[in-house]
Amino acid sequence: MKDSQGQILYVGKAKNLKNRVQSYFRNSTNHSPKINKLVKHLRDFDYILTDTEFEAFMLECQLIKSIKPLYNRMMKSPQSFIYIAICLTGRNRKIDIVFNPNENDGKVYFGPYTSRRNVERAIRGLKECFKLNCSNSNGTSSACLNYSLGLCLGRCLGGPAEQQYNDILDRFMDFLKGTDMSILEDMNQMMLNASENFEFEAASAYRDHIQAVSSLLKKEKVIEFTEENYNIAAIERLTDTTIKLFLIKRTDILFSQCYAEASNISEKIKTNILAYFKNDEAIAAGEVSRHEIDAAHIIYRYLHSGSCSYLIVPENWLEPENHSSLDLALVNLLNNTSSPLYKNE
Repeated sequence: MKDSQGQILYVGKAKNLKNRVQSYFRNSTNHSPKINKLVKHLRDFDYILTDTEFEAFMLECQLIKSIKPLYNRMMKSPQSFIYIAICLTGRNRKIDIVFNPNENDGKVYFGPYTSRRNVERAIRGLKECFKLNCSNSNGTSSACLNYSLGLCLGRCLGGPAEQQYNDILDRFMDFLKGTDMSILEDMNQMMLNASENFEFEAASAYRDHIQAVSSLLKKEKVIEFTEENYNIAAIERLTDTTIKLFLIKRTDILFSQCYAEASNISEKIKTNILAYFKNDEAIAAGEVSRHEIDAAHIIYRYLHSGSCSYLIVPENWLEPENHSSLDLALVNLLNNTSSPLYKNE
């Protein structure tokens, strides 16, 4: 959607473009102020047709990322992903929960996480166990109210307590990196001590805190899947006689093409698999960046939606001596598409 100057205001996708566009002009009294403002400035449209809804989702994601239209930012739905942010500079180091990590701001970020509730429970548990609930945010070196209540170890007073506070945060960051489990070990010891002293209510609380903090180490399946950098061949049937092939690596579609039903279709697909996966620049396995998250979710949902059949192609199948394994896998893949191209003989 464009304004009178040709500037792109909004990018969206629709299965039925006519109905989607009309929805902006009907029942305007029910529209949000942002949509009413968009319609007021709207003067022109461009549209791009795709063969599949998956392509439309990926294209929408790509265009929003590259163009950053004003109304996509204004009307963005509530964030799906959150991050733990820990400030590394200044005296008043603290743990925050944020939606949009900001590079080069003196903070280190961990995530993404999809459940704000779970993250808040974990942070609350950490603070209660280690008495990190300092309520003095002005850094005046005076005892806060929580210190008098036994909820703060005294970092507000500076000195050794402040260093202890920073040491705990450092250990917590190492825990989130997966390099130091001493935070959990200390929490387990607190639970055991409470149990041995017959403080069963406190022991139960420690148990809940341990479970909440431990959950921070569990990655979302989509993140783990994307980090593996698999070679993925996905096939979606468009009609009774045509299919579409997608060759995917991490969060990129390396190649896509439609094929009409033919006896040599498996060989054509194999040729492209070898050409694109064999020559593709190696991507080091590693964490999925926040910029990749949206595309990663689109790809992961697509592969598990039932709309397509897909094959993970091991690197060794790309070697000539293992092409027979690839051939067999492709025949099975094509047979698994709805309305199979190949009939078992």
